[in-house]
Amino acid sequence: MINKFGGFGGGNMQQLMKQAQRMQEELQKAKEEVANTKVTGVAQNDMVVIEMTGDRQVLGVHINSQIIDPNDSELLEDLIYVALKDALNKVEELNAKKLGPLSGGLL
Repeated sequence: MINKFGGFGGGNMQQLMKQAQRMQEELQKAKEEVANTKVTGVAQNDMVVIEMTGDRQVLGVHINSQIIDPNDSELLEDLIYVALKDALNKVEELNAKKLGPLSGGLL
């Protein structure tokens, strides 16, 4: 309720502050959950696999030895790029799903 001076009444302000604090706690919890979630990016039937956390920390890169050709490093480079891009896209989807509703579109 707005008082005659254009401000909020004391009770309403406390309620708003509690709600804001609760939302901030929920957002922090969601960020921690995202950071602890692992995603996997793949290329060409798992020939290259990149594991990453939701906060974009690369955990590992796995390359199937069948794809390694000393005379064609460009193919391997391309597959690493595709797998990394796939992992990053999955991280973005995870962030949008988990954090989007809590951030009001700010993330």
